[in-house]
Formats: sequence, C-alpha cells, structure tokens
Amino acid sequence: MFALFSKPSKMLPESECLKGREKPIPGAPDKGAKHYVFKTPLYPPFAKGSEMISLGMGCFWCSESLFWDTKGVISTHVGYQQGVTPNPTYKEVCSGNTNHNEVTRIVYDPKVCSLSTILKIFFESHNPTQHMGQGNDRGTQYRSGLYYYNKDQKPVIEAQLTAYQKALKEQGHGEIATEVLPAEKFYYAEEYHQQYDAKPGSRQYCGLRPLQVSMPKVEGKSNI
Repeated sequence: MFALFSKPSKMLPESECLKGREKPIPGAPDKGAKHYVFKTPLYPPFAKGSEMISLGMGCFWCSESLFWDTKGVISTHVGYQQGVTPNPTYKEVCSGNTNHNEVTRIVYDPKVCSLSTILKIFFESHNPTQHMGQGNDRGTQYRSGLYYYNKDQKPVIEAQLTAYQKALKEQGHGEIATEVLPAEKFYYAEEYHQQYDAKPGSRQYCGLRPLQVSMPKVEGKSNI
C-alpha cells in the first residue's frame, strides 16, 4: 500500500535481513484481543476442529475483508510471514529487508467452509501472475503466496492452482507466480492493521488487480 518504501524486488540473503527482536512488537494486539467484526479471538487456541491457511495477495488491508462474508470463517488476522526477521514492524517489512510477506491468515471450520472456497476467492480476487507485487504495490512483501498448515491442504492447493492456470492460459494470461509453501511462524501486525477496512476512518484502499477470470470447477479432492 506504500510502494515508496519498497526497495528490493527479490528476496535477500538471510545475512542481509534485519535482525529484529525477541519480543512482540509494540502495538501488536493484546493476547485477549477480539476480532473487530466477528468478536472471536485473534489468538489461538481457536475452535476445536478449525483449520488455518495464510494468504499473500498484496496489501493485507485489501485482502482480509474479502473473507468476512464467507460462511464458516471463524477468524481472520493480518501479519508477517515467510521471512527471516523475528517480530518485524510494519515499517521494517515495507523496507523489503525482512523477506516477510504481508499475509491474511484465515481460521475456518472445514465442515462448513471448504478450502476450495477460500482458494476460489484468493485466485479470483488478485493477479496471481504478477511477480513481487500487486498493482502499484511493488516489493517482496506483496508477493502472491499460499502457506498451508497441514499436508492435506497441499494437494487441494495444487489442484486449484493447476485448474486456474489452465483457465488463465485460455484467456491469454501468463504463468502463475504464487508460491506454495508450508506456513512458517506468523507474526501479528500492529493492532491498527487488524480488520482495517471495518474500522471508522479507514482509507478504503484496494490495490488488488484481479484478472476477471473465474475458477473452473475442480472435481475430487480439491473440494474437501
């Protein structure tokens, strides 16, 4: 959302990343914090049987609110993930010197909301072919990424990605740049970023650039 802070357009060697800090950043949500919209916890433990997935799709202000009307979504929260620097601040992540991605983490009830439902929103709501950025937001912190929390999620992601890639090619678009990786440690972003779009005074900013291509129906495992 603040492209002027974005410097490196590629991942840095670990030795060149900022050192960070041992304790959570000042301004992070309190441990007892509740979701501004759902009034559910922002921190684990979450409801028994719930699952999580983290999504990188550009500015997290833009992506978090996409999932609030999805039945079966229990909680959403934004933060920094898949980088090197422990407990990074927003300013540090925007510098491009942490290797972190801005992500929205979704907590959902798989009995009510399938992973494929979440992935459909993910792929259709941003441009997954753009490298290290989304729209005018450029930098490694805006890269497209899917970060899974259990091994059963990976084949579902792969099936949906393959199907969407085919649909994109049929309409003349390029290769998907989305990285698919096991989820690493999640660091909560500052409290004012959480559920930003729902709060009074928000900028209602949206940097996402969807390609207007629908996700085709995928048979089998992808619909669990």
